[in-house]
Amino acid sequence: MADSYPAPLDFSGLHTYSVHGRHSKVSIDDFATPVQPGMTVRQLLDTLPAQLAGADFPELVRRIATARRQGRPVILGMGAHVIKVGLNPILIDLMRRGLLTAIALNGAGIIHDAEIAMAGQTSEEVADVLGAGAFGAARETGEVLNGAIVDGADRGIGIGRAVGEALLKGRFPHNDRSLLAMAAQLGVPVTVHVAMGTDIIHIHPSADGAAIGRAGHHDFRVFCRLVSDLEGGVYLNVGSAVLLPEVFLKALTVVRNLGHQVKRFTTANFDFIRHYRPATNVVHRPTLEGGKGFHFTGHHELMLPLLAAALVDEIDK
Repeated sequence: MADSYPAPLDFSGLHTYSVHGRHSKVSIDDFATPVQPGMTVRQLLDTLPAQLAGADFPELVRRIATARRQGRPVILGMGAHVIKVGLNPILIDLMRRGLLTAIALNGAGIIHDAEIAMAGQTSEEVADVLGAGAFGAARETGEVLNGAIVDGADRGIGIGRAVGEALLKGRFPHNDRSLLAMAAQLGVPVTVHVAMGTDIIHIHPSADGAAIGRAGHHDFRVFCRLVSDLEGGVYLNVGSAVLLPEVFLKALTVVRNLGHQVKRFTTANFDFIRHYRPATNVVHRPTLEGGKGFHFTGHHELMLPLLAAALVDEIDK
């Protein structure tokens, strides 16, 4: 049988060049430096390698600080998991410091936040109660939230404001840990963006679809107003993989259609993994005509305290 294998290629004539004259993407000038005991957060960031997120994270911190120094908005869009991992005190502190100027939540956000305010606990074990059809049937959660939404619709205000004011009015024992209650007290706008049927309060007899629609659409219009002033500001998407990235993109196209100049601003997405919609609708598409988008992957309970600590250090220097 004839040998069907070709002869190996001869590399002896390969053209080479010097590594010293070649452009390289990594240099020892970009390397990390060892950490030392007792470092400030700013000093810790200075030790990071000037590569990938090691360069991007300090830049985002500087951009947020610059936006606030110049009186530009910093808007946080977030999923409910941020509340469930215990980060309300961090975010409330940022609101008090004036470093966070508005918040957008999904429907689950008001549920976990209100339960924290009322009971100091939230997030039932679904597997334990789903079989009995008891998941989401907590009486107080449905009554307080659906009542607030109906009242808000009747008063011509949005879900976020209505719930925050209802929590304050109810004088619940843990209002100081509630994003919505503290935002209402501090005068920080909160908008809530609901997909009908996704939230446990929609199964309660007190749910009013028309009221949810009216108050929810009011909040979308308020959110559009906030986005219309985003030039030079920052939009952060934390832990929302689908709903809030879609809401943000629609708000951006509305305000541009109406003639608002929203071209140069900063966006960033924080989540456990990289999803299509946040990467496309928050980080990439909105900043094509100016500004810059960032993406950071990691646990909220680590990343957000680090961001807050770095921002407080940066703004105070």
